[in-house]
Amino acid sequence: MANKLRTALTVLGIIIGISAVIIVFAAGEGVRALILGQIQSFGTDTLHVESRIPSAKKGAAGDVQSAIAAVQGIQAANLTFKDLADIDKLPNIKKSYAGILSQQPVSYGSEFRKAFLYGVSANFIEIDKTKVASGRFYSDAEEKSLTQVAVLGYRMKNKLFGDSEPIGASLKIGQKKFLIIGAMAEKGQVTGVDFDDFIYLPLRTLQKKLMGLDKANFIMSQLNDISLADLTADDVKIALRQNHNIADPAKDDFRVTTMAQAMKTVSTITGAITLLLLAIVAISLIVGGVGVMNIMYVIVTERTSEIGLRKAVGARFKDIMLQFLVESLIITLIGAALGVLIGLSAAYLIAYAANYNGLSWKFFVPWRAYYISLAFAVIFGLGFGLYPARQAARLDPIEALRQE
Repeated sequence: MANKLRTALTVLGIIIGISAVIIVFAAGEGVRALILGQIQSFGTDTLHVESRIPSAKKGAAGDVQSAIAAVQGIQAANLTFKDLADIDKLPNIKKSYAGILSQQPVSYGSEFRKAFLYGVSANFIEIDKTKVASGRFYSDAEEKSLTQVAVLGYRMKNKLFGDSEPIGASLKIGQKKFLIIGAMAEKGQVTGVDFDDFIYLPLRTLQKKLMGLDKANFIMSQLNDISLADLTADDVKIALRQNHNIADPAKDDFRVTTMAQAMKTVSTITGAITLLLLAIVAISLIVGGVGVMNIMYVIVTERTSEIGLRKAVGARFKDIMLQFLVESLIITLIGAALGVLIGLSAAYLIAYAANYNGLSWKFFVPWRAYYISLAFAVIFGLGFGLYPARQAARLDPIEALRQE
């Protein structure tokens, strides 16, 4: 009974390690699919130009400064309407819109809150493929004439108006009144940004009347030919460097990213994180392997007389070794099988919980997860069972029988 308990505890280490392998792969695939799906919601045929804080130092210093600024709530705004016009003139650009993000106090009746204002060009609705649930989006003429109109994001509409119809109501942003002309359909989060919590304003209205500037945070362009995305990105860089008088690319005050590049970056990052987590999981498997080695030592000690008897009737060195290696392998394979089942169950529950909370989480475990689990089981079963098996095979039959 004690032996069975020790074996069960030994197998538990393997179970935990293998189930962790399955969960790591499933979570990695889930996160990757989630982020890629969100990126693709912008359209795979798009190119994104983002303002960044330039650095006097070469390398990624500017990107680091931009990241720090973003955490502090500071958004770089370096892009001009000339940049937008010049990008639009490029042969592979179908259409573009510029945008800027701000945060301002917003009030309606007794409701008062700080809200994110998303100032974008009127053709945002065409490129982003976002739907308007009620009312309409503002026109190009309204944007150019600095009209004070607003379109509410799905969640913002519910926060301020609940089930009431907001179209035609007035909203106070800062010290100015805006007429609500539309409400957006639900879009959800995209790379951590909740577009449903935005208030959409005409770009120039937000710039001139609420922010006192004439530059934008970003430009989004739709491409005619996706296969030419990288060449088009190079053309955009050339045009912007000319406009911004930049000779050294290391001092760019912008970043150009195609959706293909963004998706490749996401796959690279999630792959690296998966490998890191697998390395951590390997440590728990090593602990489980040490447990297998210990239990095999106990088994060899308790079966010394059996080993002596087998050797006395003609069992060879390799026969004894093979017997105990197989027993060690069986222990780890049982643990691996149970670990796979538990890991699949846990991965499914994670996917179910994520989808229940509104995330489009895909439940998928790649075949390599099963191959790696099997490889771990075989390697640790044979590796940690080798020394005890060798010790058993080297026992002197006379000494072994004498211990009976």
